[in-house]
Amino acid sequence: MSNIKLFQDKKIRTTFNEADQKWYFAIIDVIQVLTESSNARRYWSDLKRKLVKEGYNELYEDIVQLKLEAPDGKLRETDCTNTEGLLRIIQSIPSPKAEPFKRWLAKVGYERLQEIEDPELASKRAREIYKAKGHSDNWIEKRMRSIAIREELTDEWKERGIKEHSDYAILTAEISKAAFGLTPSEYKKVKGLKRENLRDHMSDLELIFSMLGEASTTEITRTNDTQGFIENKKAAIQGGKVAGNARKELESKTGKRVISNDNYLPEKKTKKITKKK
Repeated sequence: MSNIKLFQDKKIRTTFNEADQKWYFAIIDVIQVLTESSNARRYWSDLKRKLVKEGYNELYEDIVQLKLEAPDGKLRETDCTNTEGLLRIIQSIPSPKAEPFKRWLAKVGYERLQEIEDPELASKRAREIYKAKGHSDNWIEKRMRSIAIREELTDEWKERGIKEHSDYAILTAEISKAAFGLTPSEYKKVKGLKRENLRDHMSDLELIFSMLGEASTTEITRTNDTQGFIENKKAAIQGGKVAGNARKELESKTGKRVISNDNYLPEKKTKKITKKK
């Protein structure tokens, strides 16, 4: 489970490892927040050497490379570490934000434990965040439903032999291409997004067709008892086409494209409707 967490309005890429029940954080994102360095990668490279000299011999054991979404929308190998490793690294970064960041880390871990014990808390917090961003109740209901449908699909994939994060991304891209004619990274460019979650910036109709593509894929996967990557890829394309055909039918009736460049970024004040050509 990967997402973006905010510390003082700064974005930090994270992923939760179900195996050891720990959060892993993109180290360069944390360094950028704490140091405001113009070159966080260079800072991290120099800091690694410094930490080893100081006797942090377990450094490279505590660092794992995980594929996280980069600003260009692509998945790239990124140095990550869990809370314990991050606390050790933070100790060597001179920053007035270090102590507030430690408290933030503790809060992130505590909230995750609460959500494991009571899954409804995660849903409640998500609703509160969307509400604070100005989304309507109707949109929030669709977004929450889309999250549930997505989780149902990924659970099916997991049971059917899909293990690698990159495979999940490929299958998701196949559904998106068949449903919208765009991969998620291409779709984000249309909307002017970078690290933001694409679905958090979809209109009601975009969410509906996205849900239809994934729900159809889940149903086809179960009906055909698909196993392994190749079979699941075929099911993903078929499920996406169900949504794609429905989208095209609606567009032919209304003369309007479902896909638009609208987003919910704070600086965007007006919404546009792209007419079908």
